[in-house]
Amino acid sequence: MGRRGFREDAIYFDHLGECRDARHRKGCLGRWRGAVSLGYGTDGKRIRRKVSGRTKQEVKDKLTELHSDLEVGIRRPDGRYTLGQAITDWLREGLDSRSGETVALNRYVLQPVADSLGRVALRDLTTRDVRRILTEIAATHSSRTVVVTHNALERAIRHAEANDYVRRNVTALLRPPAGQAGRPSKSLTTGQATALLAAAEGSRLGGYVVLCLLAGSRTEEARALTWDHVDLDGDRLPTHQFRSTWPVWRSVRAHGDTKTEKSRRTLALPERAVEALRGHRKRQAEQRLLAGAVWQDHGLVFCTSAGTPLAAGNVRRTFKKITESAGLGEDWTPRELRTSFVSLMSDSGVPVEEIARLAGHSSSRTTEVVYRRELRPAITTGAEVMDKIFSS
Repeated sequence: MGRRGFREDAIYFDHLGECRDARHRKGCLGRWRGAVSLGYGTDGKRIRRKVSGRTKQEVKDKLTELHSDLEVGIRRPDGRYTLGQAITDWLREGLDSRSGETVALNRYVLQPVADSLGRVALRDLTTRDVRRILTEIAATHSSRTVVVTHNALERAIRHAEANDYVRRNVTALLRPPAGQAGRPSKSLTTGQATALLAAAEGSRLGGYVVLCLLAGSRTEEARALTWDHVDLDGDRLPTHQFRSTWPVWRSVRAHGDTKTEKSRRTLALPERAVEALRGHRKRQAEQRLLAGAVWQDHGLVFCTSAGTPLAAGNVRRTFKKITESAGLGEDWTPRELRTSFVSLMSDSGVPVEEIARLAGHSSSRTTEVVYRRELRPAITTGAEVMDKIFSS
């Protein structure tokens, strides 16, 4: 008998084979096996894909499905390729250009999925399985966490799909359920903002608070600011109404880039922000002398007492002390300085398109839906036109 040809099947009964299913292991005297030949490798050895089942018909059905997968290019690895393996492969190979924080976030949100469905063969995963685990997560977590989990799982399976390990991405076929309501973002009123600016004077991060509130910068943009990238003397734009400028071209994100292309912008600084930064520079020079040899010069505007970069936690803790000192309580976050900037600008009658430009948003819809908390001024165009048309 000659060698079996390409994609020719073999079906046989394995008397010594073990039953992998624990429910049927007792009294199991063997398994039906099936194999399909995929030719020979460079070493001359036959390449096979194998299946098994309790009955001969079950093996035939699996071989038919295997042939169907091969027709569309699905090349599963030997053995069962599980969802847990797909998640592990994506975390290792699909996030190579992301920051460590992004990788940690995706690993964290996918852990409950791996714990619940990690042993399920990827080919057997159904939309019902995915919907069940997302519903369980939604019962105890915020809607944002559910969305992030859904997106991460979809990308993990897409990575397996790109490697020809699965035919379709079942996660892409459903929408994530709504989770628990999170704490809504808040905006400072004019009176609260005035009190906060007064409380920030003399604080180690007083200049940071003034800059984020009056210029609308992101916290990661302010933490990456260096003295070389801020102009407090106005030599670069001598004809501008506000002489001092800040080219917002960097952030503490991976590779130092800003969040989007439109985030790269040059902002003229209000005089109060310039005064705050000048005072901050003087205090930093004094602190540098006190630190002596301990000081590490990174050229940062906002840094620790030793000159090293600030972590987000450093900023949050100090900011809470400032809000408490201002009589606002501690239920505020640094990113709400940016929300307050957008709302105060809107309340003063600045068009939303201009606010989006100042904030570095990719579209004005982000400004309206996510950031703006004040819906002013009232839109009077319709009333004015109708009054003119139907005036007596």
